[in-house]
Amino acid sequence: MRKKLAQILVVDDQEEILFSAKMILKKHFETIFTANSPKKIISILNENEINVVLLDMNYRIGFEDGREGIHWLKEIKTLSPQTVVILMTAFGKIDTAVEGIKIGAFDYVLKPWHNEKLLETIDKAVTESRKNSKKTPAEKEDKKYFVGTSAKIKQAYLMAEKVARTEANVLILGENGTGKYVFAEFIHLNSARKKQPFVHVDLGSLSDSLFESELFGYAKGAFTDAKTDTPGRFEMAAEGTIFLDEIGNIPLHLQVKLLHVLQTKTVTRLGESKPRPLNVRIIAATNSDIKAEVKNKTFREDLLYRINTMEISLPSLRERKDDIVPMADFILDQIAAKYNQENWHFEANVGPYLEKYPWKGNIREMENKIERALILADNQTISVTDLDILDFEDFQENDDNPLSELEKNAIEKALFKHNGNISKTAEELGLSRAALYRRIEKYDLKNT
Repeated sequence: MRKKLAQILVVDDQEEILFSAKMILKKHFETIFTANSPKKIISILNENEINVVLLDMNYRIGFEDGREGIHWLKEIKTLSPQTVVILMTAFGKIDTAVEGIKIGAFDYVLKPWHNEKLLETIDKAVTESRKNSKKTPAEKEDKKYFVGTSAKIKQAYLMAEKVARTEANVLILGENGTGKYVFAEFIHLNSARKKQPFVHVDLGSLSDSLFESELFGYAKGAFTDAKTDTPGRFEMAAEGTIFLDEIGNIPLHLQVKLLHVLQTKTVTRLGESKPRPLNVRIIAATNSDIKAEVKNKTFREDLLYRINTMEISLPSLRERKDDIVPMADFILDQIAAKYNQENWHFEANVGPYLEKYPWKGNIREMENKIERALILADNQTISVTDLDILDFEDFQENDDNPLSELEKNAIEKALFKHNGNISKTAEELGLSRAALYRRIEKYDLKNT
C-alpha cells in the first residue's frame, strides 16, 4: 500500500503510546515524528511542515484537567495555523476535548484508541491540512483585527504599529478580557520577528514550584521527574517574542529571578551552571495597577523599568461604547466562520441591550456570550434572550429608559410562549425567579 505524503507529530509523555502510534501510522503516512514533552513542539514545527499533531492533553503527574493540552493547542494554532490538531484524551475527560474543538482542534480520539478510527480521523485531518496549505501567503498571514473607531483604541493600535518596528519591550495594561493577548500578537506579527515563535506564558497559572522549570528549563536529573534536558519558554521563543501575561501576579522572590534574565539577556536551566544567551523580545501584560503595586512594595520598581520601555493601555468596552455593536457583528462573523456557517445576524432590537450591558468581562465575555447564543439560537438569528443579557440588576433604570419597553416586550413574549410558567420564562430570559417577579411587578404584567 502506498503511503500518503504527510508529516504527523505525536506528542505524549508515555513512551509506549509514542511507540504504538508510530508503529500504526508509519504504515500509512510518509513521516512520523514523536515527542515525549510538549515543550519540543515549537522546535519541531519551526523545522518541519507538520500536517497533523496528535496531542495528548495531560503531561504532569497530578494535573489531569486537560489544561496543558488546551494551552499547547493554542500555541500550535498561533505558530502554525495550517497544522491540524487532534486531541487525545481518556473517556472521562471528553468535556475538555470538546472545549478544545471549540477553540480550534479538528477532532479528538479516546485512549486506548481503535486503530481504524485513529487512521480515519488522521486521514481526514491530513485532507483538512492540505486545504489550509492551499491558501495564499497573504491569506495565511492576514489576520483580521477589530480596531473600532474610539479614540483610545485607535491611539493604542497606532502606538503598537510604531513600537512593533523597534526592539523595545512593551507593557500592556487593561482589565481582564480587553484583548491583551490579541494585542501582543498584533505587535509580534507587525515586527521583524514575525516569522519566529510567539510564545505565550500565563504567569498567573504557574505555581512557585514550576516557575523556574517552565520559564528557564531544566537539565536531566535536576529533579525527580526531569528525565530529559528540556528548554524553558524563554529558549522556545528564541529570535521571536515571549508574551508574559499577568506579570503582576509574580511573587517578589521570583521577580528577582526574572529580573536577572532580563538584565543579563541569558537564561540558566535548573541543574546547570552555564548561562545560555537569549535573543528574545519581551511583551508583558497585567490587569493590576502595577504602579500602585510598586508603591506598596509588592512589585519591584527595577523590574517595572525593564518591562515598560513602552506602556500601552487598552480601554474597557465601557470606554468605547460606540464600538460595542460593530464589535459584536465582527465577533459573530468570526464565530460563524469557525463553525462553517454564514448569514447569521442579530435581531433588530439587540443593539441597545448590547450597549447598555456592563460587559465586566469585556471582549472575552462578549465572545463567550455570542458563541453560546449561536449554538442555542434558531434560524440563524440571535435575540436578546439568546445572548443572556437581560438581567439589568447592575443598571440604573428609570421609566424614561427606552430599554425598559424592549425588556417589557421580551418578558411578555416569553410569558406568552410558556403560558405564564414562571420557571420556564425565567430560564429562557436568563433571570432568577425573584428577578422575573420584580419585573412582572414593575411592568404590571400580572395578568399576562
